Parts: sequence; structure tokens; C-alpha cells
Amino acid sequence: MSEGTTITINDFENIELCIAKVLEVSEIDGADRLLKLRVDIGSEERQLVAGIKMSYGTEELIGKNIVIVANLKPVRLRGVESEGMLLAAQTKDGPVLVTSEREAAPGAVVK
Repeated sequence: MSEGTTITINDFENIELCIAKVLEVSEIDGADRLLKLRVDIGSEERQLVAGIKMSYGTEELIGKNIVIVANLKPVRLRGVESEGMLLAAQTKDGPVLVTSEREAAPGAVVK
């Protein structure tokens, strides 16, 4: 872990984490590390762009329940809009997705 800024419980409460089920995954032309994911968060479907291509194949991700930051301001990466951010641990071998241990409904709040 890095040393540095600490946040208060109030700061943490402003972050909306939820379960998202991966519905579709595709590659982004010209991107070595990025994948485009379509996810279900219960109330809607969203598109995410994530730098996980080096660790995960497109078919391997479909159906997984992942944890995302749902209230992150949308951004464009390589010309593709990303409407949230998935959580992943950074390891020496690349990113490892944060997933639910048991089945959880899309949109379930993570605290």
C-alpha cells in the first residue's frame, strides 16, 4: 500500500461501489491494454473501459460479477466512453479483478 493521503468515513461514503455482471466484452482497435465491457448494474447497463487485456480474455470475463465505482464521472479513453471503473488488485503478473465470493445481484451495494 502506498503511504499518503487518508480519507474520512464521510469521503468513503461518497464512493458508490456496486456489483456489476459482465454481459459483453470487446477489444478496442489499437489498444494494447484496454477492453470495452458492457455491464449490468441492476437499474441499467453501462459501458466500461478497463486496462485488463493483458490478464483477461474477452470470453473469460462474460458472466463474472465484478465490483465497480458507479458514480465516477464518465471519461473517454481511446475514443470510447467509460461510465465507471472496475476494481482490480495490481500484482506483479498484472491486474486481478475484485469479484464477489458468492452470487450477488447486479446493483448490490458494496460497503
